[in-house]
Amino acid sequence: MKTLFALIGRNRKLFFRDKGMLFSALITPMILIVLYATFLANVYKDSFQSALPEFMDVSEKLINGTVASQLAAALLAVSCVTVTFCVNLTMIQDRANGSRKDFNVAPVKKPVIYLGYFFSTVLNSLMVNVLALVICLAYVKTMGWYLGAGDVLLLLADIVVLVLFGTVLSSIVCYPLKTQGQMSAVGTIVSAGYGFICGAYMPISNFSEGLQKFMSYLPSTYGTSMLKNHMLRGVFEEMKATGFPEEAVTGIADSLDCNPVFQNHVVSTTEMLMVMLGAVLILGILYVAISAVPEKNQR
Repeated sequence: MKTLFALIGRNRKLFFRDKGMLFSALITPMILIVLYATFLANVYKDSFQSALPEFMDVSEKLINGTVASQLAAALLAVSCVTVTFCVNLTMIQDRANGSRKDFNVAPVKKPVIYLGYFFSTVLNSLMVNVLALVICLAYVKTMGWYLGAGDVLLLLADIVVLVLFGTVLSSIVCYPLKTQGQMSAVGTIVSAGYGFICGAYMPISNFSEGLQKFMSYLPSTYGTSMLKNHMLRGVFEEMKATGFPEEAVTGIADSLDCNPVFQNHVVSTTEMLMVMLGAVLILGILYVAISAVPEKNQR
């Protein structure tokens, strides 16, 4: 256990020592919130307003709060996963600069080395994404605040689960990589594509029926939906309090992917959590099994 803690501390120190890696990880959520607010806010707002009946008078604060909450949930869904790929560079750097050769001849079991990478990535990614949550909450506060203390705590729990999912996913993907160029290429692909397949950039309800069915099998769909449910819960309650019909609120929630459907069954937030934890467990077992396989040319 002491060895594992020492490896975690060593990897975290390397992360903070590499100013480029640290800066890129910290600046990513800030860039995303600016881009989302600049390019997606008006799209979401127009889409939301066009779906409202003409006779219904909705306050600007409620509209802005709905849009801001949707944007914040989308940003966190993407950031929690993509940041882990950036933070996990330490694993690749050790191979590239030859540090792994020292570990390979040391009396340390190979899975312990990779668990050190895993837990250090979790801790560093949590630091970055908690900062992202603070930024998102500040943005929501300026636009329209309908969150309660319980909602914020649930959002923190969502971030922990999504960071665990992103870390184990990035650890498996990064495992065979040997150069920083390969890692940069993978990071670029993930950053560009993950937002689409998790329903962050565009609600899955806008996709074709076939694509919706395919995405219903992806854990990322339910991770994003969890965040949207907890970020928008207060908004939906305010809609009901201001006279929105129950059917209208349900329709809005459906359009924002808050009620994902799997095999004609509406998935609850509890079931979403179970799906995410199950995915973390299965991928975690796979990661430990892969890391236990002896590597060629260890010395």
